[in-house]
Amino acid sequence: MSAFPTGVAVVTTYGADGLPRGLTCSSLSSVAAEPPTLSVCLTTRGETLRALRASGVFAVNLLHDAGRRAAQVFARPGQDRFGQVDWRPSPGAGLPWLAEDAFAVAECRVSDLSEVSDHTVVIGEVTGVVQEPGVPLLYGARGFAAWPGGTVPGPHVAPEGVAS
Repeated sequence: MSAFPTGVAVVTTYGADGLPRGLTCSSLSSVAAEPPTLSVCLTTRGETLRALRASGVFAVNLLHDAGRRAAQVFARPGQDRFGQVDWRPSPGAGLPWLAEDAFAVAECRVSDLSEVSDHTVVIGEVTGVVQEPGVPLLYGARGFAAWPGGTVPGPHVAPEGVAS
């Protein structure tokens, strides 16, 4: 699957200690439009998943092409990831938002979890979205690239019933 290009996201939440947690995730998918629902696959033994299970909420930060460094920082275990990037609470739920590195953030409430081998599929109902114009960051064949289609539009108008 490493040859298949996909968008790059950083999934974030808060731990029980109130500190932010996050990791780079390229396994992200839209599940349903009504209500808007996403899935992400996270390593089952990771601290981000433990924090996400406890909090019941998470943010999906969709990185733009200038967010490569953030993708690399959040891909490495065992370091102060949030000390190496600019972040702030998201506008709606106050979740960790990589506003300088992400062209969009989706705030989600966990609706289901399913363990599959060494990963857990997390299903999240989208409760809020912020999107600005940006060129999405892709990852494939073990390298990063900018979306060849150029800038995606923004700002995003959230679906009815979803805070923007």
